[in-house]
Amino acid sequence: MAGITETKNRLPNEFVNNLYEMFTPGMVDNIFRGIAEKRLTTLRVNTLKYDIQSLMKYFKEINIKFERVLWYNDALIIKNANEKDIQKLEIYQKGYIYLQSLSSMVPPLVLNPKEGENVLDLTAAPGSKTTQIASLMNGKGHILANELDKLRCERLKYNVQSQGAEIVDVINGRGEKIGDLYPEQFDKVLLDTPCSGEGRFTIYNVQSYKTWSPKTVNDLTKMQRKLFKSAFNALKPNGTLVYSTCTLNKQENEEILQWALDNFNVKLLPINIEIKEALHAFNDGMCKDLNKAIRILPSKNMEGFFVSKFIKGEWGLKSRLYKLLIRFLNINKKERKEIIWKTK
Repeated sequence: MAGITETKNRLPNEFVNNLYEMFTPGMVDNIFRGIAEKRLTTLRVNTLKYDIQSLMKYFKEINIKFERVLWYNDALIIKNANEKDIQKLEIYQKGYIYLQSLSSMVPPLVLNPKEGENVLDLTAAPGSKTTQIASLMNGKGHILANELDKLRCERLKYNVQSQGAEIVDVINGRGEKIGDLYPEQFDKVLLDTPCSGEGRFTIYNVQSYKTWSPKTVNDLTKMQRKLFKSAFNALKPNGTLVYSTCTLNKQENEEILQWALDNFNVKLLPINIEIKEALHAFNDGMCKDLNKAIRILPSKNMEGFFVSKFIKGEWGLKSRLYKLLIRFLNINKKERKEIIWKTK
């Protein structure tokens, strides 16, 4: 494993400087260690087709060593096999298991979908979270999985089919338009937004950090705001919205949350999953509720991630329009004519 100094020297200077501005020196060293680690293979059982007890029995029979995940009963950390080894197994080819990073499993658990609900996965490819949501719903209800990129959308369709997630409909659309097409139709919305991917940086893959730049981060925040607005509009009043990224910086995380609280009728909810790699989000100079969100630091077992959970206020889009209509009907006829005239 590369040392801290070597790891730091390989990464973009602006990224390194940002880490030191956000975290203590000791925490930054831990992040560098996480970036330098070769992460272990992790997976979850597809409960639509299989179960964790049968999987563990099978792994013992073929001498694959594993460790249980304390906060998710259906996930395993593999100790003596890599992803290529797992992909050769019949249970993988039949869709009984899904290779997925542990951090990526957190947002669907926080979303906590229930049987019979209508759920939107706004930026869904390649389908790890979509199919996990289907499993958590026991295949009962409906999921709309959207993906803009056509090639990634095909991969999403393939994974949904191979996992037997029959409650999923896949569409190829612009995420920022979905809220207008499906206003207040979903009980829960997952926005695992495109991001700068800082939590997935690894020195074993230069491409993971080669294209990073402050400009990229700034450009992404603009898109993230548009996607959040769309997710909010698609969500029913009193519905749950999970906003997550696989990046570490404040711009794409805390600052997006603060902007959302300032501009939409939402509240942050606490996340009740105990993960030792997770920290409370920062709230210095911002809303104190921001620390209800969590940031997962990169480690041997987990990628860096950020997860937050919102609830939408009762006065959603339709409710606001209804309220305005009532107000309009209650004003006297003269004022109504003046308003109509001014809008012509």
